[in-house]
Formats: sequence, structure tokens, C-alpha cells
Amino acid sequence: MLAALGLSAGAAPRITPAFITPASAAEKNLPVPRFVALHSDKVNLRTGPGTRYPVEWVFTRRDLPVEIIAEFENWRQIRDADGTEGWVQEHMLTGKRTVLIRGQIRVLRSKPRGDSGPIARIEPGVVAKLLECRQEWCRVDALGANGWLRRDEVWGVFPEEVVE
Repeated sequence: MLAALGLSAGAAPRITPAFITPASAAEKNLPVPRFVALHSDKVNLRTGPGTRYPVEWVFTRRDLPVEIIAEFENWRQIRDADGTEGWVQEHMLTGKRTVLIRGQIRVLRSKPRGDSGPIARIEPGVVAKLLECRQEWCRVDALGANGWLRRDEVWGVFPEEVVE
């Protein structure tokens, strides 16, 4: 699973879109917790909020969704889909929303209904752009395949969160 998340030198999943959006994820006065994405292909995860703290992990996957769980000055404490926590500088995060496909191969659907037609099959570990969420469904774009997944099939959105 770590290789699929881009946390090691392993191969990335097959459908992994690259998004280019300027960062403003770590702005102050936004709610905590909140989801954001990594702004770079190399993000140091530190044991505390400052450069004097050692690097515990290096994320190597731009656009990976993470959850901000605390803030201190220009540092953000984040948590990834596996529950790993640490501190990163705010400029290493972007406010764009992405989600991580969880569990098993998922069917991207044409409408927010379980009986709607399939558009694509997406492997676990794929990062997709989050377009909107309502009720139990979220619309995503995974390398140009635009469709709907159940909220519980992705990580990077809160259970009752509305994304427009």
C-alpha cells in the first residue's frame, strides 16, 4: 500500500493525473481539520513544527490528499490515509482537493447511482481530482475519466462534507 501511495520508490498506480494549481491551502483562519493536497513531489514530514525537528518521512507524490489536523505558525500537522502524522511547512500544501481511491478496484459511474453505467475502473491508490460531493456520492476526475464514486470508496473528504 505504501508504494501505491507514492511513499516509497515503488511504481505508481496506472491512472494518476497531475494537477497544476497554485497553493493557498495552508492559509490561516480556515477550519481545522480540513483536507488539502501535497504541493510537491518531495515533502519532508517532520516530528515537530520547525526545521530543528528531524525528518521522519519523505512524501514523494504530488497531489496526494492529506488532512490538516493542527497549525503552528507557518507549520501544519498533517495525517495521511494510513494514519501517519507529522509536520510540514505550509507552502508544501495546496488547497486544491484530491481524493485517494481506497480498498479495491472501483467502478466510476456516469451518475450518482449504483445502477448507472460504468465509465472506468480505477485501481486503489489512484489520486483523482475531487470535483463535488453530495450526500453519499462524489464526482471525480481521474486522468480525464469524469464520473461518480461512493464517498466511502475514497479518502480525502469528510463523511458529511458538501463539496461544490
